Amino acid sequence: MIIGFAGLGSMGAGIVGRLLDAGNDVLGWNRTRARAEELAPRGLRVADTPADLAREADVVFSMLTNAAAVEAVVRDALPALSAGTTWLDLSTIAPEESRAIAALVAPTGAVFLDAPVSGSPATVAAGQLSIMVGGDRDAFDRVEPILHQLGPKVGYLGPQGAALVMKFAINLSLVVQGMSFCESVAMAEKAGIEREAAVDAVLKSVIASPMLGYRAPMILDGRMPEIPFADVALQQKDQELGLGLAQELGTPMPFATLANQYLTATSAAGLGDREWIAAFELFRRLGGSA
Repeated sequence: MIIGFAGLGSMGAGIVGRLLDAGNDVLGWNRTRARAEELAPRGLRVADTPADLAREADVVFSMLTNAAAVEAVVRDALPALSAGTTWLDLSTIAPEESRAIAALVAPTGAVFLDAPVSGSPATVAAGQLSIMVGGDRDAFDRVEPILHQLGPKVGYLGPQGAALVMKFAINLSLVVQGMSFCESVAMAEKAGIEREAAVDAVLKSVIASPMLGYRAPMILDGRMPEIPFADVALQQKDQELGLGLAQELGTPMPFATLANQYLTATSAAGLGDREWIAAFELFRRLGGSA
């Protein structure tokens, strides 16, 4: 089985690395070709276009910035798609956008699934990525063994778009937890507790979580990644898609709405190009500690 992968950013490149390490034949494409060529020494074959990728691959993955990018890549690949190909889109886009792209793919006989992930490059490296899938159940069953090469947490959520709904629900909760962590540690530090000791205490407490496990240490000196896993703008894009869905459904999201406002404030404070957990600095300033 040949696997194609479109979109080799930090997450995509990490996923491709795991697929290669598992012994798969992987063909990759990236808009900036140099990103794909960086993986060539590990065994990645580089495709010139999305169509070249789709023509050869039995399974295609995509992990792209937004729905416009996903649609552009799919449209390029459409003439090369054929019956039996399964396309898993790992991108975080709106459910209705995923359904529209699936409808574009359907006449080719290929199947397009929404398959958003929960995790970070650190999660990928540890082989602990969580993957949620929505769409045709038979297609999911065919590709599930490949997904388990990326992590043990693979789940089928229902029809097209269902996995994206769940991704938004998780992301909304994730930022609420992150903001609560930031304000709590800022308070502890102002009370005289060393920041490192406060972070350590949180990670040993009942409120510890996998997300805090890899993000909480980032607020310590020198631990903030130079290239963010998710900067404020990227995280807020997901938040606003989720809050928009909640509004359509008539579901109140007071805590998530407030957490999103603190993302806005973090950006306004000049921290928007950093990992979004840099909101900790905002809470320190609000508390008079900086």
